[in-house]
Amino acid sequence: MDYEFERSWAQLEKMFKERFEEVPDLHAITMLIGLQEAGVDFRDFSKDEKLVLMHIGICTVLAPFGFYRFIGRDKEGWPMFERTGTLPSLSGDDQQRLLKKAILGYFNQN
Repeated sequence: MDYEFERSWAQLEKMFKERFEEVPDLHAITMLIGLQEAGVDFRDFSKDEKLVLMHIGICTVLAPFGFYRFIGRDKEGWPMFERTGTLPSLSGDDQQRLLKKAILGYFNQN
C-alpha cells in the first residue's frame, strides 16, 4: 500500500468536504476540473455538456502523463486536446488509481 498516496488523497477529499460539504466522486471531480479549464461558471448543464466537461477534465489531468496534448480552443472557447499516447490497458482499480494520481498532480500544480 502506498501510504503517501492514500494520505494525499485523503487530504484532497477533506478539502472538497470543507468546500462543498461532501466528497464528490471522480466523475464530479473531473467535471469540476473541466469547468475550471473551460473557464465557465457553474450552471445547469445538459448531459452532453457534462460529458464534454468531464472529457476536458480527464484530458487535462492526463496530459502530464503524455496521453493528451492541449491543442487550443474551439470557436466557442472550449479547450481541445489530441491523444498523443496509447492509454494502457488497466483494470478498473488501476484506472481509478491512475486518475486519482493525475488529479492529485493537477491540484498540486494549481
